[in-house]
Amino acid sequence: MTPPFLDTAFVAAQVMLVLAMACAAIRLVIGPRAQDRVLALDAMYIDALLLVLVSGMRHASAIYFEAALVIAMLGFVSTAALAKFLLRGEVIE
Repeated sequence: MTPPFLDTAFVAAQVMLVLAMACAAIRLVIGPRAQDRVLALDAMYIDALLLVLVSGMRHASAIYFEAALVIAMLGFVSTAALAKFLLRGEVIE
């Protein structure tokens, strides 16, 4: 059981992370260039990672941290693949 002020801090952090994801989603939709969209997608996966980590701290469960690790690995690989695609026009040579 967490103290009330700590639970309030976790909820506030989750709300701010959701707002950050909303801002990144707006940039993803209206971003004029592909680079802006890739950067917004990168910001969204980092926000999702942090949201999962805060949920793990709030619920005191280790499974959330493993899910965050999977999100981090998939996000890094997808960002690298998108960057290579934007540079060369193909991912696999």
